[in-house]
Amino acid sequence: MLVVVAMVHFMVTPGKAIDCGKVSSCLAPCIPFLTGRDASPSTGCCGGVKNLNALAQTIADRRAACDCIKTAARYPNINADAASSLPKKCGIDFNIPISKSTNCQAIN
Repeated sequence: MLVVVAMVHFMVTPGKAIDCGKVSSCLAPCIPFLTGRDASPSTGCCGGVKNLNALAQTIADRRAACDCIKTAARYPNINADAASSLPKKCGIDFNIPISKSTNCQAIN
């Protein structure tokens, strides 16, 4: 799983305020929940999701974050149901769907 985080960390979207390194560092504490090792997201995980939500203020930022999340969500160790439920479990109104099938260009 650390390989996934490292790969996402180094995929940078040039010219945007949000890059995959920032997305990766925000969501890294969520790996135990996203891979099914933990039944619920940790406080650190939810803090990271809140931080990512705060960072993604513009449409360009949300689309860039979405692209990073979508890439990471494709790895087989990530549980799709856990990923899509993460914002709700953290009590966050997150404007970026966490799914490998999201059309990131449709995000406003």
